[in-house]
Amino acid sequence: MPIIRSAKKAHRASLKKKIFNTRRKVVMRSAIKKLKELVAEKETKKATEILPMVYKAIDKAAKRGVIKKNTAARKKSRLTKLIAR
Repeated sequence: MPIIRSAKKAHRASLKKKIFNTRRKVVMRSAIKKLKELVAEKETKKATEILPMVYKAIDKAAKRGVIKKNTAARKKSRLTKLIAR
């Protein structure tokens, strides 16, 4: 555990940030999972409707630094290709 006051404050801040980052990651993963399930059930129309929501979740995660920009771009590209097939 931190001893210095600034280290204690940094630790508290990191715990708060962890909650937000975890929330972003969970929302992103669940959106991707939902999209993949729709594609597996061959419901491409519904998957196409959900795609902007998935993009939004991925972009927010990238914006906040939960995932990197290139990772976000790769995920979006692969999901688009998945629907196109």
